[in-house]
Amino acid sequence: MSDTAKLAVGGKDTDFPVLHGSVGPDVIDIRKLYAQTGEFTYDPGFTSTASCESGLTYIDGEEGVLLHRGYPIGQLAEQSSFMEVAYLLLNGELPSKDDLSTFKNTITRHTMVHEQLATFFRGFRRDAHPMAIMCGVVGALSAFYHDSTDISDPEQRTIASHRLIAKMPTIAAMAYKYSVGQPFLYPQNDLSYTANFLRMTFGVPAEEYVVDPAVEKAMDRIFILHADHEQNASTSTVRLAGSSGANPFACIAAGIACLWGPAHGGANEAALNMLREIGTPDKIPHYIERAKDKDDPFRLMGFGHRVYKNYDPRATVMQKTVREVFKAMKVTDPVFDVALQLEEMALKDDYFVEKKLFPNVDFYSGVILSAIGFPTSMFTVLFALARTVGWVAQWNEMISDPAQKIGRPRQLYTGPTQRDYVAIDKR
Repeated sequence: MSDTAKLAVGGKDTDFPVLHGSVGPDVIDIRKLYAQTGEFTYDPGFTSTASCESGLTYIDGEEGVLLHRGYPIGQLAEQSSFMEVAYLLLNGELPSKDDLSTFKNTITRHTMVHEQLATFFRGFRRDAHPMAIMCGVVGALSAFYHDSTDISDPEQRTIASHRLIAKMPTIAAMAYKYSVGQPFLYPQNDLSYTANFLRMTFGVPAEEYVVDPAVEKAMDRIFILHADHEQNASTSTVRLAGSSGANPFACIAAGIACLWGPAHGGANEAALNMLREIGTPDKIPHYIERAKDKDDPFRLMGFGHRVYKNYDPRATVMQKTVREVFKAMKVTDPVFDVALQLEEMALKDDYFVEKKLFPNVDFYSGVILSAIGFPTSMFTVLFALARTVGWVAQWNEMISDPAQKIGRPRQLYTGPTQRDYVAIDKR
């Protein structure tokens, strides 16, 4: 392919450089488009626009590929741990044993939150949604940790990154505890990142909480599968907020707010509600026919993906994990039977095959989280907890990018042209 692309505008041809990534589509560099042609591009949702250069995550939606720093998500979910994936995303390479031990120790030592934050929680209504609490508390962290908000200092950026990753499980668990009226539990340093979160969420001071290894493994996998997903809406929000020079705590709070939207972080809750609505396997054919009817508002939630036009590689791991959790916890749930049979029937149906409506990660994650004991209001909180690693890594990459500028999308203006003000008594 030529290293330039030619654009004809107003009878004038203009050449633009074509940039090549290490893998994936080439991109046409249109940074000088307005200066050279006086025109902008129009791309609602920025679905055809590369907003940045990144070496973190690669997705090939047609082939169902998801790579973190080059490593397939399936291999990481099966063989790695969330802390190892976090290190990989932050540092670019898998850690040595000593590196991982040091990183785990650093994160563990940052898991406690400022004691005054407990008072901050009590300012929320008892029935507040946990995501509302997360937005407020994470945004307020900059008021408690002044020593890590100077984004021009690499050391402060590192400290802020570690603090965010470490404190997010504590804040998430506190949000849950507050909503159910139970006392907060402090972190316990001899537990893993994931086990610590489970204990802070489900443990009580009256008795010792024993972490189920199968549940811990399942949660760790869920965290890995949600750690990063390229330039999605919330990640783009974090980068956009960061491009203005906002402190890292504010940027992550902005990402949480974006993730709260049902079109982004609420998909697993919608999928679980759908499975519960179907109720029993014998009703599946009826609902499949409803999904095919364009005049029926019912849609199969958890099928298809904005990016993946093939089987979501994360769903394969999730399907295996849900079996392990149900077996370990001796759970019998008709929702699980509905999920398995619905997937099997949909994958054999020409309508879904032709439209490439394959199960995605949300199809199973809600079932797993519900079996573990999380209410649906916590699903997006868990998503935010895991995605914080990706947000922080993306934020760090953006800050270090010399080509980064403050985000400033343009628009196609369709409002009134210039007109003169008319006095109120003459209107």
